Amino acid sequence: QVQLVESGGGLVQAGGSLRLSCAPSGSSGSINAQAWYRQAPGKQREFVAGIYRSGTTSYADSVKGRFTISRNNAKKTVYLQMNNLQPGDTAVYYCHWWRLFTAVTWSTPSGTWGQGTQVTVSS
Repeated sequence: QVQLVESGGGLVQAGGSLRLSCAPSGSSGSINAQAWYRQAPGKQREFVAGIYRSGTTSYADSVKGRFTISRNNAKKTVYLQMNNLQPGDTAVYYCHWWRLFTAVTWSTPSGTWGQGTQVTVSS
């Protein structure tokens, strides 16, 4: 089974930027969609951004205009460029993938999770 390896998290001041990456370790097969979620302390995990196989993207209202999801098909890597980060963005960020022929619903992820990467934004 594929494992997803995230990187790029860290500590940044408010207004700063980070870029997260998520790449497969091992054979991943064909991907239907990829997404990023986050979980802040004491809160439920929430959808941040997603990208379909077609390239169509979707964003949570809280990150629209600040975050951009993209991917490198050759490397099967998905990225999350985060600009103008705010303390409210502090969370563990997880990537999530759906294999081909798997139904995709951003609100009910049912595929494979990465291990998570911590993003901390100081004020």
